[in-house]
Amino acid sequence: MEWFKDNLSISTSGMGLYPLTGVVAQKVNLWLIQEGMCFLFLPHTSASLLIAENADPSAKLDIETYFERLVGEDQPWMTHTLEGKDDSSSHIRSALTVTDLSIPIEDGHLALGTWQGIYLFEHRSHRQNRRVLLRCMKFE
Repeated sequence: MEWFKDNLSISTSGMGLYPLTGVVAQKVNLWLIQEGMCFLFLPHTSASLLIAENADPSAKLDIETYFERLVGEDQPWMTHTLEGKDDSSSHIRSALTVTDLSIPIEDGHLALGTWQGIYLFEHRSHRQNRRVLLRCMKFE
C-alpha cells in the first residue's frame, strides 16, 4: 500500500457547483494508481463536496436552485450574519451536504457512474479561495 497526497486550490466566483472530476482524475493518472481509494476532504464550513449528474447542465442548475429555495440567504430569522447576509445560509447548506468523499479507483480510473461528476459546492455569494485535500491509497 502506498499513499499519495496533494492539496487542490479552487477559486470560486460565488454560489454554485464547480467541477473537480478532471483534476482529480488527472492526479490518479499521474500517480499511476490502478487499484485503490481516493479520499477528498474540504476543510471549510461554508462549502461542500458533491457527486452529481454531470452530463446535462440543467441538472446542475436544478441542484443550485433547489438549495437556494431550501435555504435562501438573508432570512429574517437568521442571526449569524457576522460575515454578511450569506453567512448563516452557507453554513446550513454545508451542514445539509458533506465535506468528504471516498471514491474507489478501478483499472486506473475513478469508479464513478456513467453520469457522475465530482463538484465543489460553493455556498457563499462572493469570491472564495477553497482548498480540497486529496489523498489516494494505492493497492499493490
